[in-house]
Amino acid sequence: MNLTIMRRIRFCAGHRLLRHGGKCEFFHGHNYIADFHITSTNVDAVGRVIDFAELKRVLKGWIDEHWDHAFLLGAEDHNGIAAIQSVTPTKYFILPNNPTAEHLARYLLDVVCPSLLGNGPARATKVVVWETDESCCEATCEAC
Repeated sequence: MNLTIMRRIRFCAGHRLLRHGGKCEFFHGHNYIADFHITSTNVDAVGRVIDFAELKRVLKGWIDEHWDHAFLLGAEDHNGIAAIQSVTPTKYFILPNNPTAEHLARYLLDVVCPSLLGNGPARATKVVVWETDESCCEATCEAC
């Protein structure tokens, strides 16, 4: 039997969507929510998939360091990157792709979670990124 827990992390970040063709092509920001679903077939000696406090420490720690109050930009957005770099002080994060909710969810699931959770029995199986109260993207691990 699989057991899945979820930890919600809130953060604020700016971005723009290159080639969007609409208002999201301008610099703007969101109050994001990321829901991390962690699954295991086992529990520890206390009866937990993983300690919620530990999950908060590693996931929120990474987001606070890299994404919270930063501008998230795609690697192809040379003009946007140059604009953000011209501001002092500045905080930004370059993603391989346009910083859509879809790409943020996939990046957290495929890159960030495995690096933070390691090869233990608890693994991220789904990440949901809420860009607004009405709009989100769910990335699910197909191989889990």
